Amino acid sequence: MDDQPNPLSLPEAPARRRGNRADRPDIEAPPRPSVLPDSDEWQRGRGPGEPPPPHSRLRTALRYGILLLVVAALVLWLVFRSGPQAPNTGRLQSGGPMPVGTAAVEKGDMPVVLSGLGTVTPLAMVTVKTQINGQLTEVAFKEGQMVNKGDFLAQIDPRPYQVALEQAQGQLAKDQAVLKNSELDLTRYKTLVAQNSVARQTLDTQAALVQQNRGTVQADQAQVDTQKLNLTYCRIVAPVSGRVGLRQVDPGNYVQTSDASGIVVITQLQPISVIFTLPEDNLPVVMRRSRGGATLAATAFDRTGATKLDTGRLDTIDNQIDTSTGTVKLKAEFSNADDALFPNQFVNARLLVDTLKHVVLVSAAAIQRSPQSTFVWVVKPDSTVEMRNVSVQLTEGDETAIRGNIAAGERLVVDGVDKLQPGSTVAVSAPGAGVAAAPRSAN
Repeated sequence: MDDQPNPLSLPEAPARRRGNRADRPDIEAPPRPSVLPDSDEWQRGRGPGEPPPPHSRLRTALRYGILLLVVAALVLWLVFRSGPQAPNTGRLQSGGPMPVGTAAVEKGDMPVVLSGLGTVTPLAMVTVKTQINGQLTEVAFKEGQMVNKGDFLAQIDPRPYQVALEQAQGQLAKDQAVLKNSELDLTRYKTLVAQNSVARQTLDTQAALVQQNRGTVQADQAQVDTQKLNLTYCRIVAPVSGRVGLRQVDPGNYVQTSDASGIVVITQLQPISVIFTLPEDNLPVVMRRSRGGATLAATAFDRTGATKLDTGRLDTIDNQIDTSTGTVKLKAEFSNADDALFPNQFVNARLLVDTLKHVVLVSAAAIQRSPQSTFVWVVKPDSTVEMRNVSVQLTEGDETAIRGNIAAGERLVVDGVDKLQPGSTVAVSAPGAGVAAAPRSAN
C-alpha cells in the first residue's frame, strides 16, 4: 500500500533550471526592440562603410523639422494668448523717457516769517457793576449789541438818593447861617477889643468858633456832593466801547455793590489784540528789528492756518521768558474791522521780521536730500537731467530760497525723481496729466 500513489497529492512540478538560454540551442532569443527601428533596419542591411539610404536621411530631417515647428507654435501661443497689449507709457517703461513733473525757477523776494500759536485777547473787558445799592428799574441795552462809551445801560431807583440830597442841602443851609452869625460876632469883638471893652480871650474864643462853623459847612457841602454823585451812579453808562454780553440781572431786582456777577460784561472788539508765543531762539532777531524802530507786520490765520483773518502790527514783547516752555510772549494789535477775530479764539500768528531780496526761489518739492548733500534735478534743453548741489536758505510754505548754480528760468523736477540717474532722458508731463508743478505760495 505504501507503493500506491496518493490520489489527493499534487503532481510534482518539474525543476526549474536557472541556466542561460544560450545553453539551449533549441530556444532562440527574441530580437531586441530598437530605439530607431528604421535605422536598425538599414544598419542591418548595409555593410561596413556603406552610407545610409536617402529615404532614411529625409525621414530624420522631417522629424526635426516637425519638432521645431511645434516649439515655434508653442512660443507664439504663449506670446499672443492674452491678445494685443496696450503700449506701456508708465514711468518704469524700459528704454523710453521717464515722465516727470517740473517747476520753473524764479527770482524774487522771500519773506522771513516766524509762526506761533496765539489767543485773541480783548484790550478791554469790563464787568459793569452798580456803585450804589438800590432797585434796578430799567435795562436799556439788548444782549449782543454794540455800544459806545457813555451810552446809557441801566437805571437804579434814584428817589432815596434824591431825598438824601435834599436833606444834606438843608443841613448845609443851616450851618451856613450859623457860620455867618459867628463871623459877625467876631467882627464886633474885634471892635470891642480895640476899645478895651472886652477881654482878649473872648475875641480868641469867637475866632475859634468861626473856624469850627466853617468846618461844619465844608462837611455839609461834601455830603451834598456825595448825594449828587449817588444820583449820578443811579444812571449806569457804558465805560468802554464794545459788544454787550448776556444780561446778568433782570429789572426789578435789588442790586448791591457786593454782587460779583455785575449787570453785564462789555468786551472791546475794535481794536483787539492777539497774544502769541515764539521760541526764545527767535527773540534776538525780533528784538533787533524792534529796537531799530521797524514796525513788524503780524498776520492772524484761523486754526487750520489756511484762512487769513486780519493783518496788524507787533505791539509789545513780554519782559521775561517762560522757563517751563522756553518761549516768550508777544502781543500784536489788529483793527478787526470785520469782526473776524473773536475773544479767546485760537489762531495762528505769523510775524514778518525781514525780507530776503532778489533770491532764487524754487518749489519745495524740488529739494532732494541725501546723506552727502542737498541737491535738485535740472532738466536740460536736450531733455536729460543733471544733478546739482544747492544749499537751502529759507522755506516758507511751498517756496524755498536756495543758493547754488541755478539760474532763473531753468526747470527742476518736482515729481518722478525716484528712478532718475544723471543723464536720464525725461518727458515733461503735460498739465492735467497727474503731474503738475507746485504753485507759488502767496506772501
